[in-house]
Amino acid sequence: MRTDQYNSRWLNDPTFVHAHLIPDSAEKNDDKLYFFFREKASEVGQSPMTQSRIGRICLNDDGGHCCLVNKWSTFLKARLICSVPGADGIETHFDELRDVYIQPTQDTRNPVIYGVFSVSGSVFKGSAVCVYSMADIRMVFNGPFAHKEGPNYQWVAYTGKIPYPRPGTCPGGTFTPNMKSTKDYPDEVINFMRNHPTMYNAVYPVHKRPLVVRTNVDYEFTTIAVDQVRAADGSYEVLFLGTDRGTVQKVIVLPRDDLQTEELVLEEVEVFKVPTPITTMKISSKRQQLYVGSALGVTHLALHRCDVYGEACADCCLARDPYCAWDGKSCSRYSASQKRRSRRQDVKYGNPIRQCRGYNSNANKNTLETVQYGVEGSTTFLECQARSPHVSLKWHLQKENSDRRKEIRSEGRILKTDQGLLIRSLQSSDSGIYHCTSTEKNFKHTLVKLQLVVLSSRTVNNVLVDTGNPALPQIQSSAWTPSVGQYKDLLTILSQPEMGLINQYCKDYWQHGDDSLGDSKAKSLKELKEQKKPRNRRHHEDQTNPAET
Repeated sequence: MRTDQYNSRWLNDPTFVHAHLIPDSAEKNDDKLYFFFREKASEVGQSPMTQSRIGRICLNDDGGHCCLVNKWSTFLKARLICSVPGADGIETHFDELRDVYIQPTQDTRNPVIYGVFSVSGSVFKGSAVCVYSMADIRMVFNGPFAHKEGPNYQWVAYTGKIPYPRPGTCPGGTFTPNMKSTKDYPDEVINFMRNHPTMYNAVYPVHKRPLVVRTNVDYEFTTIAVDQVRAADGSYEVLFLGTDRGTVQKVIVLPRDDLQTEELVLEEVEVFKVPTPITTMKISSKRQQLYVGSALGVTHLALHRCDVYGEACADCCLARDPYCAWDGKSCSRYSASQKRRSRRQDVKYGNPIRQCRGYNSNANKNTLETVQYGVEGSTTFLECQARSPHVSLKWHLQKENSDRRKEIRSEGRILKTDQGLLIRSLQSSDSGIYHCTSTEKNFKHTLVKLQLVVLSSRTVNNVLVDTGNPALPQIQSSAWTPSVGQYKDLLTILSQPEMGLINQYCKDYWQHGDDSLGDSKAKSLKELKEQKKPRNRRHHEDQTNPAET
């Protein structure tokens, strides 16, 4: 059996995305195969444009007796709409269907259908996720057929007589118990199907709007997988969205009290070392893993990594990850069997003030104060990375022998980034205690408390000379003797294994110049990189090597 390949009314340069068997009723003969694709469609006087479709056929379709022999005689299709309505009434359409995920429910006849769409034109780049109900889909297939009429052959709803049995009905089913095969259908039914395979009405998503929208970004969604997760305050659908740059976004959409929705990106993970479009994703509930495929290979990552949200109750609560809850000691996998007394989780509101009462006082006490050294005139970086993409970070500087804290802003020598604070051309006045605080849901939490000690150039020069490192040129300035404490701390820094390589590199640079370093420079830098340890960051790199396909 096949579609009529010479009839553009049936299919016009199609690209098939997904197919799935969905029963229509308790009668097995009513079972239909639904398939999802995109194709070229054009009105009179317009250039062809891409449209997304949902089609269906009866599983027991045997084709017609005289017409459509060995071809589908129950084939119907309808347009899938995924658009954002504008204030002027004009909709922004995401026309290219990229992937479909069928989320099962307790009723096998009514799964939830998730679709990933992208923009077909070149005006802007964007993606969207739309959700459809089977009730809306069946309503469209039970509605009017599309028909061309008039001087310009415009598409209109067919208002003529519809033959019996209704085109698209399965033989031997609920409405045709006496017809055992489509070959028993009258010729007028088969001819109607040949000329009217398209439904007039389109299928719109739930609430007539997308669930997730991305515009003006440098990536597009390519795949989707959905996991239904049970939390303390209900069940939630967690969306895993693959992109064309090789990352996976973990997203949850929460209902708000004003009948709107709130989208939260729980995390974004780099799953392949080489950026490559993700083509397939499958969830293993048994292993709690997400398997990810691309042209380079296959890898996997955990559905939940609660430890990345920190050890404080507030951080775990603010993460709003339905997989995770604070168990009284750490942020760990939520389990319904845990004792309610110690379990803390609030996915819908993420209110740590209410949920973590009695534990918040320990949040800032657990912040360790570290010491970092910088050299006058050089550049230093103070690292502070948020554990949640929804927090706002602020830096404050507290001078020595002072209780006042002054907020630091990006200006002049200082640059605030998502990873920390960059200070260029260090001055002695930059010394002090730096506090990095995060604010989310009116909850403030100190993430980093760091003492920055700015050493004078003369101090560094004296210590290098005293420790037998004449590589650095001596700086002419007034005599200055470091304190015993500073001297010991600096010796600790200079005793690191990397310092020998750095000193050799600097010596070669000053003796021969930048242009004549050649292999010596490359070798020193290479050895230095090999000794460095990788940093843990929010967007984690692939933890497993993808298997070559």
